[in-house]
Amino acid sequence: MTAHQPKKAGALQHAVELTKSIIPPVHPGGRPFILGALGATLAVRRLSKRAGVGTAVFTAWLAWFFREPKRVTPRRPGIAVAPADGTVSHVVEAVPPAELGLGDEPMLRVSVFLSVFDVHVQRSPATGQVVRAVHKAGKFLSADLDEASEVNERNSLHVRTDEGHDLAVVQIAGLVARRIICQVSDGDKVLAGSTYGLIRFGSRVDLYVPADSRVLVEPGQRTIGGETVLAELPSAG
Repeated sequence: MTAHQPKKAGALQHAVELTKSIIPPVHPGGRPFILGALGATLAVRRLSKRAGVGTAVFTAWLAWFFREPKRVTPRRPGIAVAPADGTVSHVVEAVPPAELGLGDEPMLRVSVFLSVFDVHVQRSPATGQVVRAVHKAGKFLSADLDEASEVNERNSLHVRTDEGHDLAVVQIAGLVARRIICQVSDGDKVLAGSTYGLIRFGSRVDLYVPADSRVLVEPGQRTIGGETVLAELPSAG
């Protein structure tokens, strides 16, 4: 091996790492769609190169849509971070989903609307344990409507943080969303900012925090899943 070879190998490794840092990985839930589109692209290209370009662009868009970028999550205790990328659509008092068994007392609900241009993975709002995970069938109204929290198809999690706070995070299907993926179940441990699910295409995610929490965002504000602090939770004392 010549003296130049280690340098070339190092440069190649650096290029690979740089590419990984720029191009985010794809969530496993999106791989079947991407592979299917890739197969269609190869088939169409044999018939028409021009049409093949269109299907190739669509394949690239799918890979971009199902991206799962790395995030740097604040680790200080007593906070709840955004469970999704998107735009805050509502900050209201509301009773959490009945199927979670959290009672009839209103909590503070922060709703984040995801357009088709947003990252569509969902992340745990805090470190703790999943007490209950429940899927409920429902309608597919536009996810930006307030009533979507109650009537749309959803998957709800009750998470108890390491500090003892009870949170609820709800994946809600939207007008064109037809598939909710949840990768955790009752008893699982979750880490703040870690990916736990995916909603395919337009959707919404609701986070319920204790009523005496301090919400730090306003409707219209953009959130970064796993990074934006949505609320400061009540002190343990």
